[in-house]
Amino acid sequence: MDSFGFPVWLQATISAAGGLGLFVVAFLDSVAVPLPSVSDLLLIDLSIKSPLRMPYYALMTTIGSVIGCLVLYFVARKGGEAYFRKHGGARAERIHKWVARNGFLTMLIGALAPPPTPFKGIVIAAGALEMPLRTFTIALILARLIRFFGEGYLAIRYGDQATHILLAHKVLVSVTTIGAIVVFYGAARLILRPAKKVAQ
Repeated sequence: MDSFGFPVWLQATISAAGGLGLFVVAFLDSVAVPLPSVSDLLLIDLSIKSPLRMPYYALMTTIGSVIGCLVLYFVARKGGEAYFRKHGGARAERIHKWVARNGFLTMLIGALAPPPTPFKGIVIAAGALEMPLRTFTIALILARLIRFFGEGYLAIRYGDQATHILLAHKVLVSVTTIGAIVVFYGAARLILRPAKKVAQ
């Protein structure tokens, strides 16, 4: 085993597969198999080795993650709220209430937050509560693009130190990114909200 948390031979196989390997890992991590941070670390590793291919690696990781989340979303949607209660974990009730009130923002924050954020629980809640598919997909794609292209940028800029930066400061990086997103989201809602009619 190595620092990625799984056998070296498997890491080598995934790395050799390049973008396809990243797609598979991101898909499996999003559907059911718990592989926390593996997609992130492999993306950084491959981007360091082939900087020009970073956009491709980030895009394949994003696509794999989004498709995996969509599969889980539709499974939860078919199973309904009972499925969510069974698989949502100890924090099911809090996730339920938060997703019901703040669907788009919840998906953005959950998809950007580092482990051990219960992101699968959020995806399951989104499906079970029938969050609009458009809202779910747009928020998820936006968050994953920010996350994976950001990590690719770190890889190109800092090289081998990028992994150490991610592991040592993942909470700070995530909080900063989420903070910026929340501020932008709040400002956009404020600017775009319908103007109140002036009483005659």
